[in-house]
Amino acid sequence: MHCELVVPRLFAEPSAARLPGVEMLLARGRCTSEQSCTFETWLHDAFDLREGPFAAGAYTELGAGRDPGSASWTRADPVHLRLMRDRLILVPGAALNLRGDEAQALCDALNQHFGERLEVRRVESDRWTARLADEMAIEAECPLEISGRDVDLGRAEGADASRSHKVMNEAQMVLHSHPVNAEREKRGEPTVNSIWLWGAGRASKNDRARFQSVTARDPLVLGLAAAAGVRQQPLPVSASAWLERAPEEGRHLIALDVLRAPHALNQTGEYQDAMATLERDWFAPLLQALREGRVGMVTIHVPDGGECASYETIRGDLRRFWRRPKALEHYS
Repeated sequence: MHCELVVPRLFAEPSAARLPGVEMLLARGRCTSEQSCTFETWLHDAFDLREGPFAAGAYTELGAGRDPGSASWTRADPVHLRLMRDRLILVPGAALNLRGDEAQALCDALNQHFGERLEVRRVESDRWTARLADEMAIEAECPLEISGRDVDLGRAEGADASRSHKVMNEAQMVLHSHPVNAEREKRGEPTVNSIWLWGAGRASKNDRARFQSVTARDPLVLGLAAAAGVRQQPLPVSASAWLERAPEEGRHLIALDVLRAPHALNQTGEYQDAMATLERDWFAPLLQALREGRVGMVTIHVPDGGECASYETIRGDLRRFWRRPKALEHYS
């Protein structure tokens, strides 16, 4: 069995403590590298999607257990745009602590305004999708990738950029005076004053995926697996729990993306806690399973370091004692 982990932002910050499990896997593994890329770009390539836009909205719908049909969908994630002197800074939905009822009320207001032009759906409090009446080419990054940056640097490009900007401007007018935001302002919480459109397109079946199973908490990843006809399952609490029900043969992808949000939000303490949890619950148990022969190979993919690096380790590699483990900052 080949267990593949994709761990975005693994090398983004120095670890507060040594992490013997992941350090051993990285040191003893064989490294291949390509140009650094975002998590979304890595997923596009890993699932061998055809050329064209990455339809994150449609695949998120599919991962949420809903049928996107043949319609064009986009992600329409809630964000807060903060004016800082002469520029607008984007604060992603992960930082807003938006409740489910608040998110649904805001989606309902947007649907009332846009009518058939745009149907906004809540997948999770900070993950929304929207069905487009007319197809729209939108080239923009995921909000987590541009957190804290000038909005102008991450605005949509492409043939329909002006149309997407118009939709976002209309949404901002609807959200500005909404009672949910008035209450959040009273409580001193950031308002949801815009949506961020990215990942527009149509879902398509894909019979070229290389994985036998996909495990993730992100509905986008689960949707990609569903489109490929691959067995998908929600992320369990640990590698030990995953191993109890994992099939023995084939390649199996596990998406461990818990470092993305704390890094994007400059939450150093939360990032260090998440790193320690990954070591305890995933890296150390998988290293032990590799030693015992329960797993034949472990690969760790880090798409967004200084380069896109993959570290492939088999049991025999663990005997390469001369390759001493190093702290994670060595790889950054």
